[in-house]
Amino acid sequence: MENQNENIARQWFDAFNSHNLDKLLSLYDDNAEHFSPKLKIRKPETNGFVSGKHALRDWWQDAFERLPELHYKATSLTANNERIFMEYIRIVPGEENMLVAEVLEVKSGKIVASRVYHG
Repeated sequence: MENQNENIARQWFDAFNSHNLDKLLSLYDDNAEHFSPKLKIRKPETNGFVSGKHALRDWWQDAFERLPELHYKATSLTANNERIFMEYIRIVPGEENMLVAEVLEVKSGKIVASRVYHG
């Protein structure tokens, strides 16, 4: 199971960095929940939370359109049977690099929840 979750994490980075929304969303459960401080700032009415693939698609599509060179550089990855802990550097040309940690909760091979923490 750990190898499966490590594979999910690698696919996640590949999909995110290629801005492939369909591939990225295929890793998530239909009712997945996501929390991000950036989401809380950009869309205060969400209080930082979105739920479901439609909301995830809207959030990431907006990010990819606004920041076409947005890229994550993985620095650490740890996985067990239930969750993946990822550390990465958020890189956007013209902005200061940001250290990020993200926890993905996985059930039955799909991400059911994700939570982003900024350094």
